[in-house]
Amino acid sequence: MAESGTNAAAGKQHRDNAYSSMAIYRRLLSMSSRYWPVFIAVAISSALFAASDAGFAYLIKQLTDTVAAGSQLTPQQQWVRQWLPAGVLALFVVRGLANFGSVYGMGWISNRVVKEIRRRVFDRYLTLPTRFFDEQAAGVLLSKLTYDVQQIADSASNSVIVLFKDSLTIVFLVIYMLFLSAELAAFVFVVAPVIALLVRYLGVRFRRHNQRIQASVGDLTRIGSEALQANRIVKIFGGQRYESGRFETANEHNRRIQMRLLATTAAGNGITVFVTAFGVAGVIYLIGRIDIAVADVAAFITAMVLLMAPLKRLTTVNATIQRGIAAGESLFRILDEEAEKDTGTLAPAQIRGRVEFRDVNFAYSSGEGQVLHGINLQVEPGETIALVGRSGSGKSTLVSLLPRFYDCETGEILIDDIPLAEYSLQGLRRHISLVSQEVTLFNDSIAANIAYGGLADASAQEIEAAAAAAHVTEFTATLSDGLDTMVGDRGVLLSGGQRQRISIARALLKNSPILILDEATSALDTESERHIQGALDKLMENRTTFVIAHRLSTIENADRIVVMDEGRMVETGRHQELVAAGGTYASLYRLQFNEQDG
Repeated sequence: MAESGTNAAAGKQHRDNAYSSMAIYRRLLSMSSRYWPVFIAVAISSALFAASDAGFAYLIKQLTDTVAAGSQLTPQQQWVRQWLPAGVLALFVVRGLANFGSVYGMGWISNRVVKEIRRRVFDRYLTLPTRFFDEQAAGVLLSKLTYDVQQIADSASNSVIVLFKDSLTIVFLVIYMLFLSAELAAFVFVVAPVIALLVRYLGVRFRRHNQRIQASVGDLTRIGSEALQANRIVKIFGGQRYESGRFETANEHNRRIQMRLLATTAAGNGITVFVTAFGVAGVIYLIGRIDIAVADVAAFITAMVLLMAPLKRLTTVNATIQRGIAAGESLFRILDEEAEKDTGTLAPAQIRGRVEFRDVNFAYSSGEGQVLHGINLQVEPGETIALVGRSGSGKSTLVSLLPRFYDCETGEILIDDIPLAEYSLQGLRRHISLVSQEVTLFNDSIAANIAYGGLADASAQEIEAAAAAAHVTEFTATLSDGLDTMVGDRGVLLSGGQRQRISIARALLKNSPILILDEATSALDTESERHIQGALDKLMENRTTFVIAHRLSTIENADRIVVMDEGRMVETGRHQELVAAGGTYASLYRLQFNEQDG
């Protein structure tokens, strides 16, 4: 037990180290390293910009010298007076160009990095296992692609360039101040450690507040997304006040966290100004007590005043940097999530479609009970298997194991006598079509939704044939754009039956040897269902088909009916056999028959 506890603690420490501020910065820098020529140009531009402040203090010293000399100017001072205005102009031209180069260059790098992070996160979403999405709200995941990535953009561009330029500016000014008077500059070294400790302390608080802000923004996105997607339910059930109250609670929570961050930032600025003022007061006290030239005093005071602005910005920018670090941690945790296991190598061009479940057991999580218990089922190529049972009996879960949306805990599933794990995910799923109860359409044309993904190379004739077979052309014939009609967000511009027909046309076009129909005709009216059922009957010929249907009248002609109850197979046989047996299937059938008759 002690060893187990030690290993757990060590694992936690390792994870904490992986997401420390320095670890996150290293990962961001590693992504930026490929753009090192641009970064070198940014560094040179930043150095020129930083040096310009010290150069301005030097010009003030020259100006003070010429003013103090009055009419008794040396030839060198006359030359300085003559060219000093041009020198000031030249200095600020260089400063402006250097500022443009550093800001634009760093922005170019940061936008490249942000684009890569956003792409990586989105690609990771596409490869994460189904279990991950079962446990995460879509709104929260979307906020990571928008809000969190934007925080990295701000941190990687504006904040980093401020940090880089201001640090160099402080270095140049301090060196020049030391050159003017080491005694006066000593006060800078008294103030600097205090400000450094303040920045470090504020950094910890900034990161903690920003992590909370990101979580609250995720809540806002989730609640807003749910309310917008379910706007009809909200209206019909009078949920406006409830949703408004829920959003307001999350909104107020976000405001309070933002105010805590603002208070921390403002307090940091005030303390920084006070500490800096202490240094200024010390310098003023010493000026009257040491031997120093007037021009040097003017240059020193100028440098000291110029020093205050970057010191203040460094404490302010720390909030943005910590916000970027917190966002980086959030995104890197997504990138570090384990993708779907895809260790198989088989990708056959064709399969026969023989499916076998061998003592399959499954649970969605360790904390929940078993969903499937000891499933044993052999399905021959071209056979149609109907899965029936009450809601929650495990029908949809069973067919979800076939394309490996989930992996069974114990037992195994075979296709053509080969375990699923030996197939690559792409090689497996290319042979399986799915028409589910929850129709998924994308905000594109009807034709693009039929020829989706791997079907995009289908010809117009093939798309039209699939659409005709699924009776899609019956309603597209009345649309001005036909199959090129846009379906809207999630197909909202179409009826439920029309969306279902498009989904069926997609499966018809794929023409896979294994077909899963999960309540495929549930959204259709009786007449449409009769047409679709005819198309599906044709589609199911010589294909291994799993049909899940609550309306038992649609599966009376299945080769075999498997009755499930609480995750177990309780009956198997043809329709007439099961009705005659008087078991669970017969009870379900009589119940539906009486409901229809009534």
